[in-house]
Amino acid sequence: MSDQPVSLSRRHALKWLAGTAAAPAALAAPHETEPAPPAYPTRFSLHDPDFTKAITGPWERLMTAEELKTTTALADLILPNDANGPAASEVGVPEFINEWVSAPYEKQRNDSEIIRGGLAWLNTESFKRHQKRFDELTEAEQSDIVDDICDSAKAKPEDRVGVVFFKEFRQLCLGGYYTHSATWKHLGYVGNVTIGGPYPGVPQEVIEKYGLQDVA
Repeated sequence: MSDQPVSLSRRHALKWLAGTAAAPAALAAPHETEPAPPAYPTRFSLHDPDFTKAITGPWERLMTAEELKTTTALADLILPNDANGPAASEVGVPEFINEWVSAPYEKQRNDSEIIRGGLAWLNTESFKRHQKRFDELTEAEQSDIVDDICDSAKAKPEDRVGVVFFKEFRQLCLGGYYTHSATWKHLGYVGNVTIGGPYPGVPQEVIEKYGLQDVA
């Protein structure tokens, strides 16, 4: 047995205590059927997670290599590398989307059908127009297809599947992108930084905006 101390977070300690408190009740009724173990392991083991490292998740990834290529091309078309920040693929957005649509929960299963079905639609449309996969097209050719599905008010009825797909994909793309520390600057979020002196207090414009100047 290892002599290394076990690092236990407060959150997991409380879960453990809750579990031990329920144990006597379970032992008092042995005739009852024991609850089935969870189908999937917990996201964290019994230690404080290191949020500086990517979390792979306990589930198997569903997207194929071809789907990931299309995902990468579309994500980088929506969020390219420019003055505002890195490209979507540079901060792991395709991997984020793959983890999301692979998760074994009802919301994610529904999203998986929309995203993976939409990726197939996108490549089918690409072959119709250019006899190539979407990720093999030029940026201008990709944009021509996306322009037809990015606005539901202007899209053709026959492009309805693409419209639903693009709306969901764009939301996931933005969610994955702006939760990465490399993109916070674009949002004006600086995170936890030292002030370098006494706390300056709430800015005067904020006090005036919320009518708090007369509060003692």
